[in-house]
Amino acid sequence: MTVRLWPRSLVGQLVLAVAVALFVAQAINFVLLVRGQREQAYANGGGMAVARIIDALDRDRRGLAEPGEEPPDHPRLRKLPRAQILDRQFSPRTGQAHSDPDLAAHISDRLEDAGLHPQSVSVWILPQRREAAGVRGPGRTVAVSAKIDGRFIVVRTWLPADGKRLKGFLIWQTLSLYLLILAPVLLIAWRAARPLRTLTQAVRRDPMGDGPPLVEEGPSDVRDVIGAFNASRARIGTMLADKDRMLGAVGHDLRTPLASLRVRVEAVADETLRDKMIATIDEMTAMLADILAVARSGAGKEAAESYDVATLLAQMGEEYRTMGKPVTGPDALPPLPALSGRPLLVRRALRNLIDNALAYAGSATLLVERAGGALRLVVRDDGPGIDPALIADLVEPFARGEASRNRATGGAGLGLAIANALAEGEGGRLVIANRSDVPGLDAAIILPTTAQA
Repeated sequence: MTVRLWPRSLVGQLVLAVAVALFVAQAINFVLLVRGQREQAYANGGGMAVARIIDALDRDRRGLAEPGEEPPDHPRLRKLPRAQILDRQFSPRTGQAHSDPDLAAHISDRLEDAGLHPQSVSVWILPQRREAAGVRGPGRTVAVSAKIDGRFIVVRTWLPADGKRLKGFLIWQTLSLYLLILAPVLLIAWRAARPLRTLTQAVRRDPMGDGPPLVEEGPSDVRDVIGAFNASRARIGTMLADKDRMLGAVGHDLRTPLASLRVRVEAVADETLRDKMIATIDEMTAMLADILAVARSGAGKEAAESYDVATLLAQMGEEYRTMGKPVTGPDALPPLPALSGRPLLVRRALRNLIDNALAYAGSATLLVERAGGALRLVVRDDGPGIDPALIADLVEPFARGEASRNRATGGAGLGLAIANALAEGEGGRLVIANRSDVPGLDAAIILPTTAQA
């Protein structure tokens, strides 16, 4: 199972892009604020330490400093005086103390700015309350030892604790930004995506231009697309109407002379010649009917309705069995979603597939299978199958799996073309494949359960 991190929809991509951009911006803002807070804390605590070091050196030069009576190793930092001058390095022994090289470098720079030149600066920090440093509120006691002119000046100062208010403020700020920015983005993306989804559904369910024009809504760019689609569909509808009128005229003009020719052929005295001529006329009539069926497929005037697939297949199987033809199935099926479309066109497509199976295999089995969000209406036979290299060509008009041109052994090669065109007119497709377990063929019309005509 693969996890898709980048959504496919327009709304999802916009929301994810804005959310990631806000997160990155807030992360940078957090880093900068934390760094600024740290620098401010160093400025406060380090400035206090530098002031006390300078004061201790000034008092020492004036002879006002008290001698360093405290031992150099203090058991606890809270016993450290505010300032003291020692002859050797101060080293706290508490396990909680830890050094801070960054603060030490900051204090060293400030001492250099004050005209002092420390040989070394060491800083130890012990988290405790400000009362230990003489200041109210939470903070950390800091012991600073600076070696200047061979002596160690040790002072105590206070460093502000890391503020939780800043983190809480940033969290609430981030949530507020997400709410204030993502909500309008969602609204704008929804206004653009909703008419686009309607347009997509209209293209899928009504490719022939029979439906009413779509409402032009959404942003101007989307309205322009919908308007162009409405105009294009209107032109297609006009072309299809002209085509139907032309085909009706062609069919009428050709059927009339064929019927007249057959009447005249009936008067031929030679019975053998007469039968051959009648057979030729019947073949021409049947071929004309097939060609007109291909040209008119999907353009019927039948109104869309909801129908049950299992009932439709059961009725078709019963019709063929009544005529004495071996068509079985489907067996008892679980509840299936109803389809919305034109059931007569679906019957016509399935009838062509069943007739093919009966012509080439002698029998047919009707099945219904679920395939994700679609239903597969399968006509299965036990025949020899088809060369896989020829399957793709069989849905083309006049393509036949049988080499001869005899209509009795395979028709004119228009049955699968008609079934494919009818399936596409219903928003589905025709899939033909050899059976994997035994010889035979599966011809399936796949119709989406959400399709509407």
